[in-house]
Amino acid sequence: MHANEQLIRNFYKAFSERKADKMGEAYHEESSFSDPAFQNLKGRECYGMWAMLLEGMDPNGTIECTSASADDNKGSADWEAVYKFSKTGRTVHNKIHAEFKFKDGKILEHKDSFPFWKWSRMAFGLPGLFLGWTPMFRKKVQTEVSKTLAMYMKRRKIK
Repeated sequence: MHANEQLIRNFYKAFSERKADKMGEAYHEESSFSDPAFQNLKGRECYGMWAMLLEGMDPNGTIECTSASADDNKGSADWEAVYKFSKTGRTVHNKIHAEFKFKDGKILEHKDSFPFWKWSRMAFGLPGLFLGWTPMFRKKVQTEVSKTLAMYMKRRKIK
């Protein structure tokens, strides 16, 4: 197994074990992260996002990496998260595809992709069903999670 594939598998193992510090250690200091909700995170924001999500995660939620592969420069993984969305209490079963780039044996770029409309239907119910496909709804979610992350990092003194 390539070392970068092992890095990916260790990252998701730490995620499933709710070990944000271990997840943060996998990222390069110049790292970036993006997904349909969290846009253009840099450096310590990547760690802060995972720490925030894990702190608020449904204790019965599960994370599973279903596949991973990598070479010297890039890699990918498919993973699933099943959890109760904290704002609505609705169950979400999100299937995510991740793409990675590496530098110095760490994750330099991490991009998760999933169908936002499908996620919003599970997370928000009828509002997600009717509005989840609109750019306005997506932007509202992105703005809200960005503010929440900034407040979390300030409160936790993550720099």
